[in-house]
Amino acid sequence: MAVSLSQHKGTAAKTRSRLRRQVRGRKKIFGAPDRPRLVVTRSARHITAQVIDDVAGHTLAYASTMEGDLRVVEGDKSAKARQVGELVATRAKAAGVEQVVFDRAGNKYHGRIAALADAAREAGLGF
Repeated sequence: MAVSLSQHKGTAAKTRSRLRRQVRGRKKIFGAPDRPRLVVTRSARHITAQVIDDVAGHTLAYASTMEGDLRVVEGDKSAKARQVGELVATRAKAAGVEQVVFDRAGNKYHGRIAALADAAREAGLGF
């Protein structure tokens, strides 16, 4: 995956820094078929999680706060992130995935990202 940071000239410095951290992490993180990559994407309002097999280029499991049943859940964004973590873990286990590599995509392991990861671990997904 080649990402050119020169294409992001109009992007805010905070976002450019996150993209730089993301590229640095992707050099080391790779999702094999026996241990796929759990990618977390965070926006100001929503959070998504995907379990990706990088060799085949397929998404094995997916969960997001944009799904209908999670949109109606009451609570703060961290509570919704916990719900997404549990849901993606159950879907990944249904797809036959037991162990994953956690890819935080340049975000700090804090707040919603940590809540999602902890909930996925508690639901039986191994990191």
